[in-house]
Amino acid sequence: MGFSRRTVLKASAATIALGSVGAPFVALAQKAEFSYKYANNLPESHPLNVRAKEMAAAIKAETDGRFDLQIFPGNQLGSDTDSLSQIRSGGVEFFTLSGLILAALIPVASINGIGFAFPDYATVWKAMDGELGAYIRGEITKSNLVVMDKIWDNGFRQTTSSIKPISGPGDFKGFKIRVPVSPLWTSMFKAFDASPTSINFNEVYSALQTKLVEGQENPLALISTAKLYEVQKYCSLTNHMWDGFWFLANRRAWEALPADIRTIVARNINAAAVNEREDIEKLNTTVKADLTSKGLIFNQPELAPFRDKLHSAGFYSEWKGKYGDEAWSLLEKSVGKLA
Repeated sequence: MGFSRRTVLKASAATIALGSVGAPFVALAQKAEFSYKYANNLPESHPLNVRAKEMAAAIKAETDGRFDLQIFPGNQLGSDTDSLSQIRSGGVEFFTLSGLILAALIPVASINGIGFAFPDYATVWKAMDGELGAYIRGEITKSNLVVMDKIWDNGFRQTTSSIKPISGPGDFKGFKIRVPVSPLWTSMFKAFDASPTSINFNEVYSALQTKLVEGQENPLALISTAKLYEVQKYCSLTNHMWDGFWFLANRRAWEALPADIRTIVARNINAAAVNEREDIEKLNTTVKADLTSKGLIFNQPELAPFRDKLHSAGFYSEWKGKYGDEAWSLLEKSVGKLA
């Protein structure tokens, strides 16, 4: 209104001229000195990724934009096995991995998954933030990876069933249970005289639906998101295994960072891990209420008889032999005598 065509053209020309001069300066201000990729295997909505996003923003602000952490959730950059080889080669700079899977490379990393070792979260953090965690991190470091001090929470695993609640170790006898493809699970459920079957997670729902297996075990959040309550009737709060995620870095990439940036990155990652632990603990409470409303029947068995059964079946002494005396004594220092 009131503008001639000529004024508009002159204005556009000025904008284009300014844009071409201004653009490189804007780009230079935004371009990070270090842009590192962080891969993980969890959905974007998981507390780990929610906290990672906050952490990335805090690191960027504190380093004045020099360090940019790009997050790739949900195995976008490849499976756990692919990502483990990428973190070793430098294809990705950061990766979070369960100790139970990292054990393929560092055998002692699965010691936190020993059956019925940890009665509660207080005991888990005492061990993993204490001497046992320090010992595992030492072993990870020997394999030429860098690992952050604080382990992130994946949660305690619970047992679901379509036929009966698990109230004591005797209920596992002959029980057809799906387990992950890992010797630690198979060995534990065999010690209970169950019939463990290794099945990949993407096939679990149909295996339960077709009654190929009668039950499975996983953290509550996963039981909910995978809708396993549709094909299971009971959930026994066995807390039989605890698992967490180690935050790993490629050594060369980590050492390429100036000391001040390394300090900021590590501090923010470890602080985010502690926040994520609290998130998971709260989430477990709300998920339990939600699953109850969907018809899943919960029971809380006494856990000491399960531990006694594993002891008498020789499960603990077998794994003590595999992990070695030093690692085992550090575990027992936190949880009490097992073998």
